[in-house]
Amino acid sequence: MNPTTSDFQPGPEFKAGFINLLGKPNAGKSSLLNALVGEPLSIVTPKAQTTRSRCLGMLQSETYQLIIGDTPGYLEARYALQRLMSRSIDLALEDADALVWVADMRDDPDQELFLPTLLPTSLPLILLLNQADLLDKEGRQTQKERWMNRFQGLPCLEVSCVTKEGVDAVKAWMLDVLPVHPPYFDPDQLTDLTDRLMASEWVREQIFLHYHQEIPYACHVVTESFKEEAKIIRIEATIYVERDTQKGIVIGNKGSALKVVGTKARQQMEKFWGRPVYLGLHVKVRNDWRDDPRMLKYFGYTSD
Repeated sequence: MNPTTSDFQPGPEFKAGFINLLGKPNAGKSSLLNALVGEPLSIVTPKAQTTRSRCLGMLQSETYQLIIGDTPGYLEARYALQRLMSRSIDLALEDADALVWVADMRDDPDQELFLPTLLPTSLPLILLLNQADLLDKEGRQTQKERWMNRFQGLPCLEVSCVTKEGVDAVKAWMLDVLPVHPPYFDPDQLTDLTDRLMASEWVREQIFLHYHQEIPYACHVVTESFKEEAKIIRIEATIYVERDTQKGIVIGNKGSALKVVGTKARQQMEKFWGRPVYLGLHVKVRNDWRDDPRMLKYFGYTSD
């Protein structure tokens, strides 16, 4: 990590560190990061495996720098991209000062196979039971007892990223376990993502929301050009797919499907940056890119 370049001088009791969110796909890690930071940094869709690499969101004050890492969900890797996604989880474990395991409260704790692999750990670890708003009072109590009996000794909180229940308690726990350390980033930084990457991710989010089956997983988005002018931001982005048939589906009849994706993504960008955005989208085919080490390196999934 690059050291902070700000003139800010933290006090001797300043706290800073990395607290990483872990869990299965669709557990709600990205939603939790966004709820804690208050901005849509990590894309969220109902589909599993939306998150492909770690995204950092930061909460800052004069006394702390809380760096929260959203990670891909634990899964059995079937192709090279998924293996790289799993590697990013391993890296998140290496630099963590504390860990947060996010689970869907409705799941069967006896079927939770990945959390036990972290135990025991010397790092502070908390179990968050997400989607609490989807259960009634009796159901919540029953499920919480099941999870706590399965993972005895772990602190446990109920949360809902929809209603924001429990989010303040999560933040309080994080600040409590945060180590005393100088800041890692500038005090005004919100994320480690560049504007180009954020633009690519917002396009990819709309792809996940508007296409089905294998199409979202076969797409990767690259922001080819990002120009900030006096009154407008001009962006050109390319959506890469693996097959000519997928290209036709992404574009749609007379470009109708691609237009919907572009409009929705542009609206998200304008809301976040607070200014007009021109977004040009293009679609190209790169056969089997998810299993091609050269393309995965070009797309930034690996530096090897």
